[in-house]
Formats: sequence, C-alpha cells, structure tokens
Amino acid sequence: MRLWPKAALDWLSYEVHSSIILLILQRAHGRFKSATKSCQQTPGPNRGADCCSGKMVQEICVFFFSFTALGVLHVMNTVPAFQEPTAIMQTGFGVLLIVFILIYLASRYNPPKDPLFYVFAVFSFTCVIDIVSALEHDGYISGFMDFYRKVGEPYLGSAYAIMMCYWDGIVHFIMYLVLIRRMSGRKPYRNLGLFWAGSLLANMVVFLLGIIVGKYGSEIYPAFWINMPFLLLPIWGAVRLFQKPRELLVVAASKAEREQKKVLIWRPLDLILVIYLLGIMVLTLLRGLAVLDCPVEVFTSYVNEYEPYLKDPAGFPKVMMLVLLFHALPLLGAFVYGLITPGCTWMLDWTMYVAGAIVQTQWCHVGASLHPRTAEALHTPESTLLPVLLLNLLYALGPLLLALRCTGDPAYFLSTAPVGQHNNEKKWS
Repeated sequence: MRLWPKAALDWLSYEVHSSIILLILQRAHGRFKSATKSCQQTPGPNRGADCCSGKMVQEICVFFFSFTALGVLHVMNTVPAFQEPTAIMQTGFGVLLIVFILIYLASRYNPPKDPLFYVFAVFSFTCVIDIVSALEHDGYISGFMDFYRKVGEPYLGSAYAIMMCYWDGIVHFIMYLVLIRRMSGRKPYRNLGLFWAGSLLANMVVFLLGIIVGKYGSEIYPAFWINMPFLLLPIWGAVRLFQKPRELLVVAASKAEREQKKVLIWRPLDLILVIYLLGIMVLTLLRGLAVLDCPVEVFTSYVNEYEPYLKDPAGFPKVMMLVLLFHALPLLGAFVYGLITPGCTWMLDWTMYVAGAIVQTQWCHVGASLHPRTAEALHTPESTLLPVLLLNLLYALGPLLLALRCTGDPAYFLSTAPVGQHNNEKKWS
C-alpha cells in the first residue's frame, strides 16, 4: 500500500483546519445576520429587546471567533511551510488582514459607528494567541507555539513577556469584549477606552524597546514587525478617544462652586492623594536613576537589597523605569497640580490613561521579578520581599484610585464656565 507523501498530509491538515475555522465563522455570521434582521423588522415595543439580543450576538460572535486562533496556531505548528522566519511574518500579517475582513463582512448588517470596534475585535483574536503563548512557555500546554519560540519571537519566553501575555490574554481580552458590548449598546465607553489605550501603549513601548536594547537584540527575526500594528493602532485609538466629546455631566452649579472653593486641607481624600503622588514621584525618580547606574549609595543599595530585578539583562525593567521617569513622572506632577487647582478638566481623561499604563507595567514588573524564569540572583531577597510587594502594589493601585476619584466625583475638576442651565442646575464640561 502506497503511503501519502508528508506534503500531502500537511496540506490536508491545513485544509481541514481552515474548513473548521470557516464553518465556525459562517455559523456565527448567520446567527448575527438573522438577529440583526429580526431587530430591524420587529415593530413596536419588542424591537428594543430584539435589538439587545442582536448586540449580545455581536459580542458572543467576537468571543467565539477569537478562539479560532487555536486552529491557526495548530496548523502553523504542524505545516513546515509556515515555520520559516519570513513565512511567519507574512502569515502573521495575512491572518490579521483576513480576520479584519471577516469581521468587517460579519458586521456589515449592523455596522459600528466607531472604527475602533474593528481594532477591538481583531485584537481579541490575538489575545487568544497571547494567552496560549504564556501557558505554553509556562509548561501548562504544548503543541501550539513550538515553531514560534524558535524562529518567531524567542523573547516571548522571557519572564516579562510571559506576564505581558497573561495580561493581554486575560485583562485586555475582557476589556475588548466589554468595549464591544458597550459600543453595540450605544453606551459610554470613552473612559474604559482611555484605560485600554494607556495599558496597551505602555505595554508595547516597554516590550519593543526592551527587545532592541536588551539581550534579545541579537535574536530579532522578521516576526518582530508583526508587533507594529499593536503599537500604532493604540496611538491612533488614544488620539481618537481624547478627541471624542466627553459625555456632558449635569452638576448643580452650587455644588461645583462649593467644591472648588475648598482648600486642599478641607478635602481629605485629595490631600491623601497628593501625599501619595509625591511619594510615588520620589520612588519613580529613585528607580529611574538606579537603572542609569547612578553611583550614589542610596541607588545602588536599593537595587541590591530591594529590587535586583532592575539589573535583568533582558532590558525590560530598565526600559520600563526610564519610561516612567521621563513620561509618568511629569504627569504625576501635573496630577498634583490638578488636585490643588480647580477646573482642570484634563484630569478626567489623563488620570484614566495613566492608570492603565501604570497598572499594566506594574503587573509585568512584579510578576516577572517573581517568575521562575528570572534568575534566582535577580529575585527580591526574602527579607525585603513583603515591603517591596506592598510598595509596588501601592504604586499600581494609587493611580487607579485617583482616576476613579476624578471620574466618580468630578465637580472640582469641571470648567467654571457653564454651558447650559435648567432649574438651578448647570451643565459643566
């Protein structure tokens, strides 16, 4: 009996998995199409309920379609033709383009008003790839990313990149689904979008610069360029979200005026936040100068006794501390000014953006410093582990609490010029 050539078996495997992917998409597309038509054709009071059902289908379709990434990874890990460095890059860009086209076709019956919808939907697909990468590098699964670890992006096996992939595969994935849901439901999503933009942009800046300047700089393959859309699209998204009109807040004029007349000492929460911001500004400066090898004893002692991970040759912690030093530090200083000076409406946006950036970077920093793939000599000593963890936890949560304070009770930050009035209340922006 004549056996099939290996190339034929590889091609058969490719065709089978491609058919499965198309079948899943076709079923999701058909369900979305029928739900949308039902929404459009249903008259009277039941129309709203059917429309909500259609929106839920849109979200569910994106969720299930994202998991077709597993089939793509399996095919690429099985078919040798996909495992050459240049072929990996070409396939990566091709898959992103095909995913965008399919999502565009699937949503044409109920097109989104904001093109960011397509960004969130496509990035949801890549979130599944990231969580698979993290799980495979940590040894929980196998058979999906073997080829990619060798000639794709070998730096994904670093402790920092693994923690980054966990964040993207879990936190960003949830955010994308929530954002899509809110877009479909015509609900506000600007604040969550700013948090996402800050998170992903900080993620990619540290990741890409760390690869170039660290020990992985000599292991850059063509697949490195697949990361460019994940750097450029968040920049475009952030600009778009900042330019998007803020939802008008209706605040009693008397309340806004009363809050803005209070000095800092009579606003205890703001006073605590100012003290906190000054504290993390000192820590940001300390760690930034420490990674620059400042010879002053306090900086060398901090690195050796508290956070030796800052010396990791992978380069990610050094880049992160420099990004925080030159970008986050001025913004933290601006937030102190915004808490002291009334009417700083930009606080409502920038605090949310910076919160996303700092929470994401702290997750990767702390997680990587504790990860088994980090050399034992770079782990925080047990004698100082608890205070270092608490310090980093405060560093991460403080900006988030500040953002929630600004958006939850914005009267102090609203403009003093009313844009509308009704029954002793004014719209402040």
